[in-house]
Amino acid sequence: MAALLEVEGLKAYYGQTQALHDVSFSLAPGGITTLLGANGAGKTTTLRAICSMVHTQGSIKLDGRSINGMATEEIVRQGVGHVPEGRGTFTNLSVDENLRVAAYTRSDKAATERDREMVYEYFPILKARLSQQAGTLSGGEQQMLAISRALMLGPRLMLLDEPSFGLAPLIVQEIFRIMRRINDEAKVSMLLVEQNAALALELADHAYVLETGRVVMSGKASDVKSDEAIRKSYLGY
Repeated sequence: MAALLEVEGLKAYYGQTQALHDVSFSLAPGGITTLLGANGAGKTTTLRAICSMVHTQGSIKLDGRSINGMATEEIVRQGVGHVPEGRGTFTNLSVDENLRVAAYTRSDKAATERDREMVYEYFPILKARLSQQAGTLSGGEQQMLAISRALMLGPRLMLLDEPSFGLAPLIVQEIFRIMRRINDEAKVSMLLVEQNAALALELADHAYVLETGRVVMSGKASDVKSDEAIRKSYLGY
């Protein structure tokens, strides 16, 4: 089966500083791949590079088509939804307004409405908070809204950056359970950056370990999880 996302020889730069060095990986349609590594390893930069938010060299293909050089908004139109670290919601808008803004580029109103109902099914608390200002939601509810905003784009691929950050363990478990449902039921592929390696390896089917902007290890998530040497050397648990 052809990969949904193929990244080959990816380099990324912040000004003159090179943050990624020949990073290569792929993600299968319907799959969940996680990028692991310490802070500063290049995980967030990889997501930004896919979204054309940093200067890059190398090849990035979505469904066999190069997206190198595309504007960020065009990459979104190609079916890539990004849930950034820090959630990225419009705090001064209501929950409903956040969802509507996320879907403004879509022309198929019937499909948009189906996705809105899907969001409410996954996150019923948001339906109860529709008129509430996003900035007044709890941290867990804001993360749910951030994921929902990405879903309202109708994505084939979601890029998730530290979805567990700053949240209580029970809330994290609930959000990851729903992410699994979204993957299983809506067939949305996911590229997950997550500091909690054990949690990420439970959810993902493949894993790539980054260190100082380079891939140093890759394999099935179950193999990485069971390899004590990898866990101790690169993942810290």
